[in-house]
Amino acid sequence: MTRQNPYDDPSFFEKYSRMDRSVKGLDGAGEWHEFQKLLPDFRGKRVLDLGCGFGWHCRYAAEQGAAAVLGIDVSEKMLAAARGKTASPVVEYRRLPIEEADFPPESFDVVMSSLAFHYLPSFGPVCRMAYRCLPEGGDFVFSVEHPVFTAQGPQDWCRDGEGNPLHWPVDRYFEEGEREALFLGETMVKYHRTLTTYLGTLLRTGFAVTDLVEPQPPGSMRGLPGMEDERRRPMMLLVQAKKGGAKR
Repeated sequence: MTRQNPYDDPSFFEKYSRMDRSVKGLDGAGEWHEFQKLLPDFRGKRVLDLGCGFGWHCRYAAEQGAAAVLGIDVSEKMLAAARGKTASPVVEYRRLPIEEADFPPESFDVVMSSLAFHYLPSFGPVCRMAYRCLPEGGDFVFSVEHPVFTAQGPQDWCRDGEGNPLHWPVDRYFEEGEREALFLGETMVKYHRTLTTYLGTLLRTGFAVTDLVEPQPPGSMRGLPGMEDERRRPMMLLVQAKKGGAKR
């Protein structure tokens, strides 16, 4: 793999593995209560998970009756952890960057992804790939970091002299492209794109956008440190789409 992959760095991976969403899985993900509502009926479906990480969504699809689930990810450490957590015979994991994924037409009924596409330099190719490998009426459901969250770059609050959050900076919103963000003490490259680009690309590819959610943390998490601040600006964008819209 030539592409930079911080998740296989031992120090970063160890810190990431200690996060609530890594330890508790879907129950530790603040957006799961909304993302779950966007997912289709998995019974008998062939499912592709792009950037599957620890495999939480793959295992959920299998538990809901999926006939076959393929999770791809660029990180061997992530995939090793996913395999260790997975007992279902219908789930397969494969080391493959999303940008290099290429599957036969109509080979999956559902394509999903959780918080992976903002690591990709371009959104168009993944949309076209998902469109090709879905049948008419197939489902494409994904989450990304919200454009308000990615725009400025460092992804941190403007703070007062004592370190208290004052407001969230939004800058260079229409200037799409590479950003350097600090995550778990490490500098990571992410890619900012506008809401127009996310939705417009889906529509031009031929998808019908059927739902859109900017999730807030569930009530059960609002007592956790810093969680009230998460209600002051959107951190994530959840999108539900179906193959079958008219191309523009």
